[in-house]
Amino acid sequence: MTDIDKLTALFEALGADDAQGWAESETEENIPQLARYRFLRMAWQDIDAWSSAAPHWVEAYRKDGPVSAVVERALGLGLTAGELGELAREVARETAFGVLYGLADPADGDLPPEVEVQLPRWRLVELSPQGEPTGRVLGALYEDLGEVEPAGPAGGVV
Repeated sequence: MTDIDKLTALFEALGADDAQGWAESETEENIPQLARYRFLRMAWQDIDAWSSAAPHWVEAYRKDGPVSAVVERALGLGLTAGELGELAREVARETAFGVLYGLADPADGDLPPEVEVQLPRWRLVELSPQGEPTGRVLGALYEDLGEVEPAGPAGGVV
């Protein structure tokens, strides 16, 4: 079994639509695509939970919490748990995109340049299965967030 075959099998196990394309990109371009895909898949599981688990969180938020009155009012106006879930999912997607963009470039232009150059930066790096750094950076993850979005009920309108 070749490296591409092994990578393709791992991408398939993670549910990638174009498993072979991701594997070829990693092999040919030396981009940590498996680590990128795994990270973005995890983000989407969290994002999609706002939609797929809407009946549960809507009921919990309705009973208690800082937005219980807002949830109660939205339901009183005729919105369904599914509709609130879609709204929450979109907010979560936008938030994830913002965090991923900030991970790639923390300088958002709101600070003077003389302050910005003194501030720490960060990066997300790939580790081997044994936990050792590979030297490859998971950069610009925001660029692939939409590419990894799941299809189907949890990845679309409920």
